[in-house]
Amino acid sequence: MAQISLTFPDGSQREFPRGVTAAEVASSISKSLAKKAISASVDGAHWDLAWPLESDASIAIHTMADDAPALELIRHDFAHVMARAVQEIWPDTKVTIGPVTEKGWFYDFDRAEPFTPEDLGRIEAKMKEIINAREPVRTEIWDRERARQHYIDAGEPFKVELLDRIPEGAPIRMYWHGDWQDLCRGPHLQTTGQLPADAFKLMGVSGAYWFGDVSRPMLQRVTGVAFRNREDLKAHLTFLEEAAKRDHRKLGREMDLFHMQEEAPGQIFWHPNGWTIYTTLQDYMRRQQRRDGYVEVNTPQVVNRKLWEASGHWENYRENMFIVEVDEDGARDKVINALKPMNCPCHVQIFNVGLKSYRDLPLRMAEFGSCARYEPSGALHGIMRVRGFTQDDAHIFCTLDQIEAESTKFIEFLAKIYADLGFERWRVKLSTRPEKRVGSDEIWDRMEAALANACTAAGYEYELFPGEGAFYAPKLEFVLTDAIGRDWQCGTLQLDPNLPERLDASYVGEDGAKHTPFMLHRACLGSFERFIGILIENHAGRLPLWLAPRQVVVASITSEADGYVAEVVAALQKAGLRAEADTRNEKINYKVREHSVGKVPVILAVGHREVEERTVSLRRLGEKDTRVVALETVLAGLAAEATPPDLR
Repeated sequence: MAQISLTFPDGSQREFPRGVTAAEVASSISKSLAKKAISASVDGAHWDLAWPLESDASIAIHTMADDAPALELIRHDFAHVMARAVQEIWPDTKVTIGPVTEKGWFYDFDRAEPFTPEDLGRIEAKMKEIINAREPVRTEIWDRERARQHYIDAGEPFKVELLDRIPEGAPIRMYWHGDWQDLCRGPHLQTTGQLPADAFKLMGVSGAYWFGDVSRPMLQRVTGVAFRNREDLKAHLTFLEEAAKRDHRKLGREMDLFHMQEEAPGQIFWHPNGWTIYTTLQDYMRRQQRRDGYVEVNTPQVVNRKLWEASGHWENYRENMFIVEVDEDGARDKVINALKPMNCPCHVQIFNVGLKSYRDLPLRMAEFGSCARYEPSGALHGIMRVRGFTQDDAHIFCTLDQIEAESTKFIEFLAKIYADLGFERWRVKLSTRPEKRVGSDEIWDRMEAALANACTAAGYEYELFPGEGAFYAPKLEFVLTDAIGRDWQCGTLQLDPNLPERLDASYVGEDGAKHTPFMLHRACLGSFERFIGILIENHAGRLPLWLAPRQVVVASITSEADGYVAEVVAALQKAGLRAEADTRNEKINYKVREHSVGKVPVILAVGHREVEERTVSLRRLGEKDTRVVALETVLAGLAAEATPPDLR
């Protein structure tokens, strides 16, 4: 029998008969490994223990101790077990696909009756029955026509379509979990009993079009989460509870910040409280940019398609643009414009006015640019994913030799912004040249080195993402980690020699000749709308005093204190604080509770004693205790605390 050579992680090699399975390899090493084995890696590919090995390869056997492969198998097998449970309870249900997700899986079903929350409990119970039965999982490779006829006979039209989508020559793998069968690329566990029955939970049901196509059938998507053990599941559910408490949509209602309605999908109606946060943040960014040498501009909202054609956006981005057709006087045809989805082509137009010299570079041009992009309705998410937004956008026009210094300067600028806004943890991703690109290797070497050196010079490490850059240049992405460990990609620094060239931007160099500048697209926040949502969730609505829309409420304990309440409010306002009075005929506990729900950072209560002593009872949001403080002390302390960090 022909032999193959397998290389193990420690570098050792052994000979095995051709066609040996990974399970047999594990058994040849030890009985305990064979018992613990769940899958293998073969030349880097995740490999089912039942699949034969036909040629020399490197191999590693995985157990449940190996996090990534274990979770992939657990979640994939749970998807199959859930689909089996659904069809055992409701045999007329048609199955489609059930891929693994970041924390679990989903499976889409075609069923006449909608699933209910009670149904999810029934499905979970049936899944545990299947797991406890410890039935074997087996796999076979079938020829295409046999598999096709199998699904036609079974009345599974979605599986027939999936089968037809498998490329010619690819194996048609059929998997059985007990007596239930599915079409799947694998790999899978060896038995249903290897699944941790106490480490999964079904999370909900939603609608999903078949292959995301609105012209295709609407299916029911059941989602679940799964982990290696009960403790990890519990930690995840606790995390979800905390995230739900911090949901910016919930807090937005409680704090009266904004609302959205169907007449303006994906656009925000900012209420006074929300707009206060918005303008306070914008004023802060404006001051910081001016200090860092930016000039601020403003460009049109509606721009003729000719500019978008010249920039390349019309060809590559048109489906995301809002088109505006206008009947111009005397024009034979309608003039076609678009709401700007980004600011960069317009900034090049400003750069192009007048002759520029190398002495004018670097030129840092900033705009709080209002943009509009078409996002599918299903992708919209509160103020985090919208159709109308404002970017803290800027473009730095510079020479190739200036890229490193400007990039270093920007990273230091961004670090200060994030620290002021309460984000101490963030990381940098460096995306380098893709396989398909323009420009010489020498230019790419210099651009990538400039960004890498800038990170080092600014004192930050970076993660390398090879091949993830744009076709014309590398980029940096800045990923924030919030208070509960979620990552948010916000800041960017994208090098761009392409757009200035397309739009005929140039400057006169020291040699007297014209040269094309480099353009550095940069943003710290990304969009104000999304970043405010992140801020709200990071702070759980308890914004720092300088950003809080309602900073202080002065509440009367008795009506005899109303005059003193007005005096205190006036003094606070004179000191620059956003203060308001609450002299309603309500008990003080009611007032405190109401303003606490509204996330007012400071509540000052005044009654007879406070009036006589010219003091206030100070209560901070989230604290149970109050303390009596002299009015002058409170005024000085709160005025200092409410000062934006860049003005202290």
